Amino acid sequence: MADTAITVEGARKRYGGRNALDGLDLTVARGTVHGVLGPNGAGKTTLVRILSTLLRPDAGRVEVAGRDVVTQAYEVRLRIGLLGQHAALDEELGGRQNLEMFGRLHHLGARRARARAGELLTRFGLADTGRKPVAAYSGGMRRRLDLAASLVTEPEVLFLDEPTTGLDPRGRAEVWESVRALTGAGTTVLLTTQYLEEADQLAGRISVVDAGRVVADGTPDELKAATGGDRIDVVLRDAGHLGAAAALLPLAGVRVDPDRRLLSAPVTDRMAALSGVVRALEEAGIEAEDVVLRRPTLDEVFLHLTDRTKEAA
Repeated sequence: MADTAITVEGARKRYGGRNALDGLDLTVARGTVHGVLGPNGAGKTTLVRILSTLLRPDAGRVEVAGRDVVTQAYEVRLRIGLLGQHAALDEELGGRQNLEMFGRLHHLGARRARARAGELLTRFGLADTGRKPVAAYSGGMRRRLDLAASLVTEPEVLFLDEPTTGLDPRGRAEVWESVRALTGAGTTVLLTTQYLEEADQLAGRISVVDAGRVVADGTPDELKAATGGDRIDVVLRDAGHLGAAAALLPLAGVRVDPDRRLLSAPVTDRMAALSGVVRALEEAGIEAEDVVLRRPTLDEVFLHLTDRTKEAA
């Protein structure tokens, strides 16, 4: 389909006696950032390796940019970029030299490779560091250059596998800004990440993978709503009152976090829950430091979905 960049139907891959992918289905729209989340061993890396033609599926249909990854692997490779967890840069060379080298490796002529390097250095805010050795770059700068290198051939689809692993908050923010700019230019991005905040920030749609299958798919807001709607958090001044407060609050499914002096529970009627909690605490003489109504976090969605998969196994 013209509006679909990635199609996976019933993909299976088995290693020894274990199913890495067990009938996985996935659809990614063109020009979007699509997040893939899952615990270690869920099948994320296997999926990316199959999509990038580094591994053949045992069964199922897998297409990228309208080409079959098995029968049209070369055509797929011409249309994709891949950014792995570890930088693939020569640290002795400058940023411009690295990009020109990647251009020549992709069979661009010398003139086109120089022009493309200049375009990408400007696009990623690295124009004034082009001749500076990569070894002297900050983590965020290095990752932006690595991202630029993956775009030398102007791919239709870009795979980002844990793109901000090991970066500080500033470096992560720099990479996030660059990824947002990619979709604005029409690139489709498939993002695998362990950072739930990263998926929440970048992805318009998220697929949660567990045990080799997609167990949930939707926008971040849809996934949060499906987990149980709103939550109420109560932080007490005295952690010694947590047990008593949990017993008397008019809420079901209360979770207790002693380290944070926190009680948390799902709610359906926001205002009724808020007034009921405040009244119950006042009548019991238990002092609250904070009471907050909020949406579930993506971390809670992730834990809820993957725990549910384990229970069904």
